[in-house]
Amino acid sequence: MPMKVADIYTRNPVVVDPETSAPQARKLMEEHKIRRLPVVDKGKLVGIVTLSDLLKAAPSPATTLSVWELNYLLDRVKVKEIMTRDVVTTTPDADLKTVASIMAERKIGGLPVVENGKVVGIITESDVFRALVKLLDAS
Repeated sequence: MPMKVADIYTRNPVVVDPETSAPQARKLMEEHKIRRLPVVDKGKLVGIVTLSDLLKAAPSPATTLSVWELNYLLDRVKVKEIMTRDVVTTTPDADLKTVASIMAERKIGGLPVVENGKVVGIITESDVFRALVKLLDAS
C-alpha cells in the first residue's frame, strides 16, 4: 500500500499572520528549529515565509546604518511583504511519492498540508527522509 502524506507529516505547525514582523518570524523559526512558516489570515493560507526569505530581507552587513536604525527598519518589515503568495500545497490523503517528486522537481523544502481550506500540518524534506530511513530499515 503506498504511503500517504498523512503517514508522516508534522501536525499543528507553527504559523504566523501577515502582520508578523520579520524579526518575530525569525525568532519563531529559531525557537522551534524550523525553516519555514505558513502564513495564515483568518484561518486561510495566504503565503509561506522561509528563512531564506527573511535573510534576503535583512540589510547587508556593509550597511552604514546603526544597530538601532537597523532594528527599527527590520521591525517595520512584515511577513506579508516578503512571503511567497503562490504556495504549492498538498492534502493528508495525497500519495507521498507524488508529493516527494513535486518537492524535488520544484526544489521546495516543505509544503503546507491543507484540509477543508485549513492548514493542518506541513510536510518537509526531513519528514520524507525519515520515512525513507524507516523503509530502508524495514527491508
